[in-house]
Amino acid sequence: MIRQLREFLDSHGIQYVVISHSPAFTAQQIAASAHIPGKELAKTVVVTLDGKTVLAVLPASPKVDFDLLRETAGAQRAELASEGEFRGRFPDCDLGAMPPFGNLYGLDVYVADSLAEDEEIAFNAGSFTELVRMGYRDFEQLVRPKVLRFGTRL
Repeated sequence: MIRQLREFLDSHGIQYVVISHSPAFTAQQIAASAHIPGKELAKTVVVTLDGKTVLAVLPASPKVDFDLLRETAGAQRAELASEGEFRGRFPDCDLGAMPPFGNLYGLDVYVADSLAEDEEIAFNAGSFTELVRMGYRDFEQLVRPKVLRFGTRL
């Protein structure tokens, strides 16, 4: 688990569990490998809203509905960020395995309303072999995400 995330959670007295699993790269593979329901696995998608980089966090199976995100966020444009736009922003993480803690990277966080209904969430901890599982309310308290409707079924 990335040191910065561990220190942040520990400094706030948050209870969490680190789950090691075999290498997996898609949210569905990770959920299966770690024996976690897909609806509790939060995937982090790097998005630009009106040119500003933000994190969109949603359960493993839906995808980001960019039109719905644009509309609910009150933006003119919403699109997937290119790797070039964010590659250097997460220096302690494997590309694509960023935790949903945008506040640690100076980014706003948008959480899909369906994920906010879960008691617990699990998410990549900066690598494709470790997850963190913690209470959603603790996550919400630490990150203060904007909860919106923007996920759609595949």
